[in-house]
Amino acid sequence: MGVPIEGEPIQIHSYKHNGHIHRIWDETTILKGTQNLIIGGNDRTIVTESDGRTWVTREPAICYFHSQYWFNVIGMIREDGIHYYCNLSSPFIYDGEAVKYIDYDLDIKIFPDMTFNLLDEDEYERHRAEMNYPEAIDRILKSHVNQLIQWIRQRKGPFAPDFIDLWYERYLTYRS
Repeated sequence: MGVPIEGEPIQIHSYKHNGHIHRIWDETTILKGTQNLIIGGNDRTIVTESDGRTWVTREPAICYFHSQYWFNVIGMIREDGIHYYCNLSSPFIYDGEAVKYIDYDLDIKIFPDMTFNLLDEDEYERHRAEMNYPEAIDRILKSHVNQLIQWIRQRKGPFAPDFIDLWYERYLTYRS
């Protein structure tokens, strides 16, 4: 697995457990790239859904991917503060083309006051049955939901008070 180069644009590819593409973010600028951690920034990037529909993100966002955790985090910078969206997912891989991961349906939405909601539990249970998620993956995902909630409550990692602002400042240095 290679390492993306700081300042370079990449795509982000989200897949489902059955191997089908779920969603593609067209352009994210790499702010930090190591074997274990990728931090990227984007603003008004084109997103393509599995059915071919496209839409454009509305605000600047900082994306956090880690090779040891079964989740990724997007911090969206809005007028009323930072909103986070966390995808329960496989750890990322980078293949020289894109950051890639498997989306496992469960999401956590976090508001600027750090209150949060666990989303899509019904979709997770439906896909778990349809796509035969192994018991081991089910256990890992449930454990990582708990770890993610701990991070949110402790303001750890991408939830640390200045994390998104600092990386957004770095992102701005790469914009023309």
